[in-house]
Amino acid sequence: MGVLRAGLCPGLTQDMVQLLRSHGIKTVVDLVSADLEEAAQKCGLSYKALVALRRVLLAQFSAFPFNGADLYEELKTSTAILSTGIGSLDKLLDAGLYTGEVTEITGVPGSGKTQVCLCVAANVAHSLQQNVLYIDSNGGLTASRILQLLQARTPDEEEQAEALQRIQVVHAFDIFQMLDVLQDLRGAVAQQVSNSSGTVKVIIVDSVTAVISPLLGGQQREGLALMMQLAQELKTLARDLGVAVLVTNHMTRDRDSGKLKPALGLSWSFVPSTRIVLATSEGAGAPSSQRTACLTKSPRLPTGFQETVDIETWGTLEQSPALQGDKI
Repeated sequence: MGVLRAGLCPGLTQDMVQLLRSHGIKTVVDLVSADLEEAAQKCGLSYKALVALRRVLLAQFSAFPFNGADLYEELKTSTAILSTGIGSLDKLLDAGLYTGEVTEITGVPGSGKTQVCLCVAANVAHSLQQNVLYIDSNGGLTASRILQLLQARTPDEEEQAEALQRIQVVHAFDIFQMLDVLQDLRGAVAQQVSNSSGTVKVIIVDSVTAVISPLLGGQQREGLALMMQLAQELKTLARDLGVAVLVTNHMTRDRDSGKLKPALGLSWSFVPSTRIVLATSEGAGAPSSQRTACLTKSPRLPTGFQETVDIETWGTLEQSPALQGDKI
């Protein structure tokens, strides 16, 4: 709310503005919060006129109020949950990937991050029949591996081909290419342009670390600025386009404690709504394919929950519920 001036709303004349200002009422906030009876007496103005002015100013400049129930209903109609196709992972995600949010899978090399991304792409494209934009920045994606995952879901070659067509793959080996891809997607949606199968429902970035880490060495300010630009682009796309965003991140070792922690620092930690850390299972006799998935950040579930999974079983059809557009 700004400074009082004539013409700001019907009925507010220059003479009234001068009288109000002479008695310390100089802004819209001053007027709407003032004791109007006292102001009317001091300024020699009509009380009814001041009440009418305040009503108009509040209608013009106040934020429209929402109650919790209205916001909840809006959330239910605008949020969809997409199963990852990995039952154990869906438990940690409270049923799957949520549209409007950024979900992060982090872990050391070989922990299974890319395998998760491939499984999600295959499941969303085949079982949920939704479109996926897969941005590969570390060369981990292979068409043959996606085909294997689809073959595990259906022996029908036509279904496999249709699912492959729903997965749009883009290679982006630096942050500028990645930003271009995301901005092109925004522009296509703004112009109501989509591929032959429809609009994208999931964006997968494997990995954000590959394009950001090289920027955080020398010129820290430029690197951080580009990282936050990418973060803002992903969060805005998730919210405005109603898509689920899945990103992968690496682990780095803390200088003080020596313990492993997600890379990219504190600034990036606020970007994902949900974070799951994949780690190789420890203990004698544990199979090499066994992993521990730990929920370390979530807006819905308590953190610390863990699931022990075997990545050799990922790709088999564990759990693929239909797209749930009315569940949050």
